[in-house]
Amino acid sequence: MKRAVVGALVMLLFGLLAYAAPAQYNAPPFPKTLINAKYVYVTSYDGDQFDQRLLSEDREAISAVQDAIQKWGHYVVVYRPENADIVLMVQSRPSEDLLAVYDGKLWPEQTYLWRVMGRGGLQQGETPLVSKLESAVEQASQ
Repeated sequence: MKRAVVGALVMLLFGLLAYAAPAQYNAPPFPKTLINAKYVYVTSYDGDQFDQRLLSEDREAISAVQDAIQKWGHYVVVYRPENADIVLMVQSRPSEDLLAVYDGKLWPEQTYLWRVMGRGGLQQGETPLVSKLESAVEQASQ
């Protein structure tokens, strides 16, 4: 009897984990109000890439996102927030990375308009969270 209960609990736990795990990789729909945006500023929640107090992980995430955006070619990276149509806010932690999109004309007074999270999502050379952004923008443009 005990084995059956433990087995059922283990199966239930695996089922819940399998159901919950993909949620971090599903990107929400991209806001259509930002479809015509062209200029992007990339920063961190703790400061811009030139802030000496910024964690090295966030500085590297900013650089990785800027590189990925430039390779994509859909947006032009700018280095002053007042020149941006879109502000991308990043945060890189060992447990999870974050990429959020803000309207550049309303930032920082507003909340994010689009956001994705995932472990290892903003590493140099491989930025799956930027790939999610690309897919969401392409879907919203159709």
